[in-house]
Amino acid sequence: MIHIVTDSSCDLPDEFLARHNIPIVPLTIRFSDEEYKEKIDITPEEFYSKMTASSTLPKTAQPSPAAFLKVFEETASPGDEILCITISSKLSGTFQSANVAKTMTSIPVTVFDSLAASPGHALQIMKAVELRDSGHCMDEIVDALSEFRRNMTIFIYLQTLENIVKGGRITRFQGTVANIMNIKLICEGIEGEVVPLEKVRGNKRALERLISLIGERGKQDFSNKTIYITHAQNLQDAEFLKAELINRYNPLQVLVYPTGPTVGAYTGVGGLVITF
Repeated sequence: MIHIVTDSSCDLPDEFLARHNIPIVPLTIRFSDEEYKEKIDITPEEFYSKMTASSTLPKTAQPSPAAFLKVFEETASPGDEILCITISSKLSGTFQSANVAKTMTSIPVTVFDSLAASPGHALQIMKAVELRDSGHCMDEIVDALSEFRRNMTIFIYLQTLENIVKGGRITRFQGTVANIMNIKLICEGIEGEVVPLEKVRGNKRALERLISLIGERGKQDFSNKTIYITHAQNLQDAEFLKAELINRYNPLQVLVYPTGPTVGAYTGVGGLVITF
């Protein structure tokens, strides 16, 4: 049997993970001297409240190899295989930790780098479940996932640049100017990294530009595509996008779910990640 294991940054609903017997290995969130295990010790709501009140950016830490090893050995029975799908290796050392754990066990483990996070990570897990449950072997699943990953489009919308300021990527002065001018930033996930794409003035204009970009990248044919949106305490804009995308492009489905702490530490409150 092939078991799927992942980390907590995937931002999949708990009921999906439980239904498909997918254990998660949590990343750690650090606020000064306080540490929390994502999806275990802290909820997204608690995280965003703490982050907003903090003058410094919370830090995230990858799971240890021992944490992965424990889950691998608790999950597999003799004769089983494990497919471990992780957050992008360009964003976290989680992929490396899982690979170290792989060398510490006799269980056959394949570690797959999603080159994504949050909804992009989630869609690949959903695809892996579909392939596994259809009877595909490990090599077939990995080949299909690699193709799926190559064809994936990821947009990241930053409603505020506050976390970029806290993280030192831009100065406080630049952040203040951007705030005064109501600048919103649209980024793209390219080969596992976040790359700035466009600056747009105003939330409404930025959302409209996002909708246009999604249509351009999807080549207007979404009939067999699932669009997955995660939001950092911004359900209103996420639901607006969902309604507009259904109305304009008629996708197979649009899923909306909260962004967890790992990715929310980057996007900041109000951020959106859209993947298809």
